[in-house]
Parts: sequence; C-alpha cells; structure tokens
Amino acid sequence: MSFDLSGRTALVTGASRGIGYFLALELAKRGAHVIAVARTVGGLEELDDEIQAMGNTATLVPLDLKDMPALDLLGSSINDRWGKLDILVANAGVLGTISPVGHVEAKVFDNVISTNLTSIWRLIRSVDPLLRRSDAGRAILMSSGVAHTARAFWAPYAASKAAVEVMGRSWAEETKQMPLRVNSVNPGATRTAMRAKAMPGEDPETLPHPADVAAKIVQLVDPALTITGQLYDVRQDKFLQYHMPS
Repeated sequence: MSFDLSGRTALVTGASRGIGYFLALELAKRGAHVIAVARTVGGLEELDDEIQAMGNTATLVPLDLKDMPALDLLGSSINDRWGKLDILVANAGVLGTISPVGHVEAKVFDNVISTNLTSIWRLIRSVDPLLRRSDAGRAILMSSGVAHTARAFWAPYAASKAAVEVMGRSWAEETKQMPLRVNSVNPGATRTAMRAKAMPGEDPETLPHPADVAAKIVQLVDPALTITGQLYDVRQDKFLQYHMPS
C-alpha cells in the first residue's frame, strides 16, 4: 500500500475525529491535498497541524452536512480552485437513538436520514462531475454491518446505511466504464465516540483503533484499483460481492 497520491485532491467528511481523521492523515501521508470537512473546528485544526508536520497541506471546511446549499457550493469551490476531485470519502454520520422503531422520535429519524443519506446524495451530486474528470477517481461511502443484519433497535441508522450502499452500487453501475471506482466500507466495531455511545458498557480497548482501520481502508483509493460497486469489509480485509436474496 505504498502508492503515491501526490498531486491528487481528496475530500473527507467527518474529518475531525475517528476514522475520518485518520483516513485524512493516511491520504496526506501519501501526498494528497486533503479537503477536510467537519463541524468541529478544533478537531480540524488539530488535523491541520498533523498534516503540516508531515510537510503536506490541507484545506479546512467547517460545515454541517445538513446545510445542503453549502454542499452545492463546496463542489463549485473545488471546481474553481482545482478543476477536478480525485478522492471522495463520505465518512460523516450520526447514530440517532437505539430504541424500538415505533418509539423513534420524528426529529431523530429525520436527522439520521438527512445526515447519513440525503447529505451524501447531495455531496455526490455536487462532486460527481469533478470525480469524472480525474484519471483515477475514487469514492468511499462509509456503511455498517447493521445495513445487512437489520439489528433490533437500530432501524433508522441501519436503514440509512443500507440506502447509502444501494445508492453507491447504482452510482458504480453508472460509471463502471469510466476510471471512477465507487465502493462502500463496513469498518466493523471501532474505538470511536459513536461506538461508545451505542455500546456504553463495552471496553474500548477490545476494539481496533481508528488509525488501524483507516490504514486498511486507504487501499480503496489506490489508483491501480479496478474493483467497483462492492463492499469492503475491514475485519475480513476483503471485498464482498452483493447477491440477490435467496
């Protein structure tokens, strides 16, 4: 995984902490200029300090993904400055509440769907033309194992991630004759704030650190990658193909 990303531009959402933070570092380590998007300014500034210490640069974008017009402007700004985008990492997401589906408040459900699904569609809509201009465009859509296990009490989150995967598969089909490669990722249980919220009694030391997870995910942006429209499972360290229900 020693491929070079010098001269390439990568957009990472949820870059202020967790997997997004360490994926941004992995990309910068390989020479990519990182456009780091997150709501938390302090986390973005810490990321910028680490990237500068590597001798690389980043562009910080404090942004709430539910600000849909701002996502439209983001694509326009990238176009004006770089003319293309090489890598998209749609990592940001929210958990919502863990409860019976009939007990989920409407505002909670709407927030999960808006953040985890609608914003990603809006982001794709904004940067798809830019990714198509790259000679090796790469898109990573962060998913979850619950998209397939349909785990009890996780309905809004699971539904949002399942929808993201299907949207990604359609996008991959639309672009399979192009250099663009679109894949989803199941990172598995990871030592993040979201996981701690979902499983407060769990010992975080039993889980992989997000830096280790990011080190595996980064292979999906390798310019030599030929796989598209599949699900990369971090724990199994392999791509999984989709099948019709049987």
